[in-house]
Amino acid sequence: MKKNIYRLILVITVLFAYQTTVLAQYARLEADKQYELFNFNKAIDLYELAYKKKPTLHAAERLAQAYSYQNNYRQAESWYVIAAGMSNTNPENVLHYAKALQQNSKYAEAKVQYQKYAELNKDVDPKEQNLWLLSCDSAGFWMKNPTAMAITNEKALNTSQSDWGATVYGNSIVFSSDRGNTSADNLSGNRPFLKFDGAKRPDRTVYGWTGNHYLKLYRKDENQDDIFSFNLNANTDYHVGPASFNKDGNEVFFTVSKVPKKPVYVKGKLATVNLEIYSSTKNADGKWTNPLPFKYNKVDDYSVGDPFITSDGNRLYFVSNMPNGLGGTDIYMCQRTDAGDWGLPVNLREINTKGNERTPILDNENNLYFSTDGRIGMGGLDVFKAKLLTGRIAGPKNLGYPTNSPQDDFSYLKTSPLTGYFTSNRTGGVGSDDIYSFTEHQNFALKLIGSVFDRANNQPLVNAIVTLYKINGQTLKVQTDQTGNFSFNLDKESNYNLIGEKSNYRADVASLTTINLTASAEIKKDLYLEKIELEKAIKIENIYYDFDKSNIRPDAAVELDKLVKIMKDNPTIWIELGSHTDSRGNDQYNHWLSQRRANSAVQYIIDRGIEKNRITAKGYGESELLNNCSNGVKCSESAHQLNRRTAFKIVKQ
Repeated sequence: MKKNIYRLILVITVLFAYQTTVLAQYARLEADKQYELFNFNKAIDLYELAYKKKPTLHAAERLAQAYSYQNNYRQAESWYVIAAGMSNTNPENVLHYAKALQQNSKYAEAKVQYQKYAELNKDVDPKEQNLWLLSCDSAGFWMKNPTAMAITNEKALNTSQSDWGATVYGNSIVFSSDRGNTSADNLSGNRPFLKFDGAKRPDRTVYGWTGNHYLKLYRKDENQDDIFSFNLNANTDYHVGPASFNKDGNEVFFTVSKVPKKPVYVKGKLATVNLEIYSSTKNADGKWTNPLPFKYNKVDDYSVGDPFITSDGNRLYFVSNMPNGLGGTDIYMCQRTDAGDWGLPVNLREINTKGNERTPILDNENNLYFSTDGRIGMGGLDVFKAKLLTGRIAGPKNLGYPTNSPQDDFSYLKTSPLTGYFTSNRTGGVGSDDIYSFTEHQNFALKLIGSVFDRANNQPLVNAIVTLYKINGQTLKVQTDQTGNFSFNLDKESNYNLIGEKSNYRADVASLTTINLTASAEIKKDLYLEKIELEKAIKIENIYYDFDKSNIRPDAAVELDKLVKIMKDNPTIWIELGSHTDSRGNDQYNHWLSQRRANSAVQYIIDRGIEKNRITAKGYGESELLNNCSNGVKCSESAHQLNRRTAFKIVKQ
């Protein structure tokens, strides 16, 4: 009889393992299809499901890459560390892990991984490696010595989508956005390319890469709340990039993407559409004429984009990946001839690098602002300033922190000597790309000081990342020094949130205020981080259920809300939530009851906004008793109560 039971258990185990393998393979194959079509949201959900069923390097790599494409840097780091740590990994995963750390302001850790990559890849260019290491050192210095710059997210312009490239047009702000229309008129990443499924022409409404609408031009008038589509017929159903106007506002240049009649497909499936520059002028009725193509458009061979026309209309700056450049996209300048034609493009070789240069914009003092990822910077695109002199270019100089961030910062426009706009996809924004205003600003009157400690031993934590969020204001970051200390300058009459983070630790948060504080006050606030131990059970206190019930009682909800907060404060961790019973009653029934209770607790957490893939319910029944109160053993009620518990353990950082 026992042999038959054993055989039955063996058959069930084999069937379960087979089913798990099949589900994992199905999820992976479907994920691959969505990934190849750039439908990253769907791909991520499926890859996470596949990874839960069977952890593989392929799933970890694809999750890291997909999150990177979405500019979700924290999630990208969490998956690259897994991919880079697998036994069969590719050295390139170590490089990507280093870049992800850099994008999350973890410069000291990024340096270690860059050095590790150089050891694994002997062919790495020493100049490129030196650029990585110097960038990490410089970024750490800039964060500890921020410029006197007040930065404000222009929430009146921004949406949860991409909003970028603000410029001044009369009494209006004109910018590009992929928001969706709420009416015909009134509206209350890898930017240079348009890719689409070769089986059919692109959807004319939704851009598959982001799932949003295509980029179009919009305007917001001074002292008006509404945002309107900009009245310009670009003659395309696809992307229309930011605009640049001459001083009089009667000529405009802009970037567009148009699908050619015979697009060139890669591997018979995907096509890349190059960008073009078009221009338009106002007629006697004040309406924009049909746009004309720029003389050096060559859509079948290369892209031209990011146009900037000088105020007098005589020079056009733009970027292009045309042949014989120095890197990915270079900055070029064309001079307008007396006949109104455009002269040959001149490559600004004193500025351009092997990387990508973007968004050249000239101010009234002949300072050229542009962005690049090819110089010493904080990560991604950094804004630089170069002085255009007669016959030469002086500089360029990195604008430092907080103008620049570990993410992409670009489209920097000065509207006065002390104010202006730029675009960034830095963390803490409203959407993917947001428009920010800046003001070179005031003297600070208050200061925050503090230290970050390991909660278990009270030892200071070096190179922890501390982030200061001003409510309805800017965000600042800094690494702790060799004694675990940090400091920030504070504005008067303001409220702040503070968060401390470090790899392999759970975050700690705090709040503070300078309201009603006198000038020159100093606030001290310490943070305590708890080290993450994978697979270690952490008891959730006071989780009780009515007898033979699995619904969540109000007292249990209070404790589960604490777990919800932990998961929101630490968005990359996955947990298993386990429910346990005492030994009284039928063993199998106890297992079923504990599973129902675990399911109920997990559903409660999911209903409060935690992604379903991040949490798993597991009923243990009476299989993991904490004392000797097993079947047949007489124990007190308090001893049995010790075994009736709910716990969670972190299974992925």
